[in-house]
Amino acid sequence: MPNFRIWNRKLHRWGAVATALPFLVVLGTGLLLQLKKQLTWVQPAEQRTANRVPSVSMLQIFEAAKSVPQAEIRTWDDIDRLDVRPGKGIVKVAAVNHWEVQVDLATGKVLQSAYRRSDLIEQMHDGSWFHEAAKLWVFLPSAVVVLGLWVTGLYLFLLPFRARAKKRERHAES
Repeated sequence: MPNFRIWNRKLHRWGAVATALPFLVVLGTGLLLQLKKQLTWVQPAEQRTANRVPSVSMLQIFEAAKSVPQAEIRTWDDIDRLDVRPGKGIVKVAAVNHWEVQVDLATGKVLQSAYRRSDLIEQMHDGSWFHEAAKLWVFLPSAVVVLGLWVTGLYLFLLPFRARAKKRERHAES
């Protein structure tokens, strides 16, 4: 039977090597996502208007978003989603090319347009950007291994304390 401590150290060492790259991707993208409201490079700042009651039609929203050339919106298929924020008086139109157009809900006027990286960063964070299979076959197992690294690392951290306590106990008995 192999020594548990030796097996634990080997598992910890090789687990760290095996998960290094996926873990670095998750860590780096996670840090960016934590700061997405503070970094306009990641996600454009939300505009605000005094208007709280939406009065524009879907067609007006579409036409406003279509007027921004960088968004490359020609049909509804070019729009990924609409994010309606009545409390801020805006609707965010997210184009499939990751461009975001913010439209005033009362006037239909374009308030701002900018490239939105947060969706792309989220896809990298969960692994789906690399390939749909990477999400379940690389990133999920890596997460399980990192959990194991946490457990084995905690054990390795506590081991010297346990050894010192046993040593004190032996000295107290003699």
